[in-house]
Amino acid sequence: MKIVVCMKQVPSSEARIALASDGVSINTTDVEMAINPYDEYAVEEALQIKEARGEGEVVILSIGPEKTVESIRKCMAMGADRGILVKDEAYLGGDALGTARILADIIKGEAPDLVMCGKLSIDLESDGTAIALAEYLDWAHVSMVQKIEWEDNTTAKCLRSIEGGVELVQVTLPAVLSAEKGLNEPRYPKLKGVMQAKRKPLAETTPSIASEEVNTEAALIKIVSLAPPPDRAGGQKFEGEVSEIVPKVVELLKTEAKVL
Repeated sequence: MKIVVCMKQVPSSEARIALASDGVSINTTDVEMAINPYDEYAVEEALQIKEARGEGEVVILSIGPEKTVESIRKCMAMGADRGILVKDEAYLGGDALGTARILADIIKGEAPDLVMCGKLSIDLESDGTAIALAEYLDWAHVSMVQKIEWEDNTTAKCLRSIEGGVELVQVTLPAVLSAEKGLNEPRYPKLKGVMQAKRKPLAETTPSIASEEVNTEAALIKIVSLAPPPDRAGGQKFEGEVSEIVPKVVELLKTEAKVL
């Protein structure tokens, strides 16, 4: 089975984020970048599927700047066979729909049996890319997958999260599956894997879509401005008897905090 995993490099969840001078992006100069956590579940699941079948290929596909190579190499150190980086300024900063169009263009050329994605990226928390990707490929899609059980080589039962419970759905390949937290426990790359990853093929490419078409449709939604959240106001300290304080606090929760 050939599996393509769509991976995005994002700022580490522990990184200190500062706005760039352009006012519409973040300064990534000294920011630690990492594999999007949900994409790590997708990578691990792809590797487990390959290992369970004893054959196949896992390909990491990402759109990003040159720095993205670091995260692709880490995925290959985990066990992925090769990587593809779409590196072109015209495609960076696109919204979910534009990103999906670019990914679909590359995936059609790869002709995989299965595409794995994370359910969303932690930088923008948009969960639309995988859904749009499945639409462009005209494939089935299952989101927020917590467990996969294979009926045969082309049919899987997926347990997915829904509001108030879980849902069991059956899907036939080819398909796009979006990984939810808990699907598996991503492995840590071992030294041998890190050394092997340096020799694995990593191609840089651009989609066959015409540049003028990409420029008009890659980013229909654009960031107008970014601003840090407002500083939190200091708390209030109350002294006196509990019987006197409670009514005051309740009144403030109603009139100022407006949470009651």
